[in-house]
Amino acid sequence: MTLPVQQAKHAAGQWVWEGASRTPGFSGAFFHGSTNWLPDHAELSTSSDVDVMVVLDDPNPPPRPGKFIFHDALLEVSYLPGDQLRSPALVLGQYHLAGSFRTPSIIADPSGELTNLQSAVARDFAKHRWVSRRCEHARDKILGGYSLIESDPFHDQVVAWLFPAGITTHVLLVAGLRNPTVRTRYLAARELLADYGRLEFHESLLGLLGCARMSQARVEHHLSALADAFDAAKGVIETPFFFATDISDLARPIAIDGSKELIANGYHREAIFWMVATYSRCQKVFHHDAPREMQKQYSHGYRALLADLGIRSISDLQRRYAEVRAFLPQVWDVAEAIMAANPEIEEDSAPGDGMRR
Repeated sequence: MTLPVQQAKHAAGQWVWEGASRTPGFSGAFFHGSTNWLPDHAELSTSSDVDVMVVLDDPNPPPRPGKFIFHDALLEVSYLPGDQLRSPALVLGQYHLAGSFRTPSIIADPSGELTNLQSAVARDFAKHRWVSRRCEHARDKILGGYSLIESDPFHDQVVAWLFPAGITTHVLLVAGLRNPTVRTRYLAARELLADYGRLEFHESLLGLLGCARMSQARVEHHLSALADAFDAAKGVIETPFFFATDISDLARPIAIDGSKELIANGYHREAIFWMVATYSRCQKVFHHDAPREMQKQYSHGYRALLADLGIRSISDLQRRYAEVRAFLPQVWDVAEAIMAANPEIEEDSAPGDGMRR
């Protein structure tokens, strides 16, 4: 069932006031993620949720609630320490946060500080220096946000390669003042690059991921195997981990049906990123909570998907991890070209004069 964005946001607001506001240290809440980029009259598909960020005074907040249904809306709730919002400059420089303050997004604000922060961030969001800073933040996350550690389980090493590869799309989306979305990042990057006459670079991004030449039939085959693994994993999961609620009945329309929708619309290669991420999380569940026979049973499809991406061993992962880092200068060149051509990006004002240079 689809819901208008406005109705889904209203449900989220009710949950905040009825539940989150009673959390010790509660200091506010705001909408995060893709709903901030959608008009209120848009329909929120079954492959989307409403991201809510609850701000707490505690620098070490409790585990996040994750996904759950409230008044027919699928919510994805996380906690954020208030010190990560201590100044507009801090937020403006963080690519994953700034977009949530570019338009009115505050759900609850007992002190008024979040509202003031949102106004300040919105005012400077499109200034060139802050757009560039956010692109640098995404680039720095590729360079230093993940470590490929040989002693880690193979699926964790896959994630340590996969996400830096995927964040290359975020560098570009941030340069284009677009939403650095998670699951559909490759489709969003494709649309951005097409708008700026750089569609050929999308093939390079897909080549970095290893799926540029993958056929729709082969992706459909891998999705079928993933769906079986997903259903098995959600039935045995016990050990808590950060994305545990992403392997659940509630998350299936996003993880499986959302990928199926991309494939049906001709974007099978763009579906691969989230398929690998979801498959890796399933493997994490099997690693911790499944008997050895089940681990073995559902590792074959996972390894087959990775093999089609050119990854059969840890040495392949290490090589591909190095390729991502080596590819960054090309990503940065395209990001700078997009920033230079983007009519929405504002010139920076000279200090103290309030005028554009």
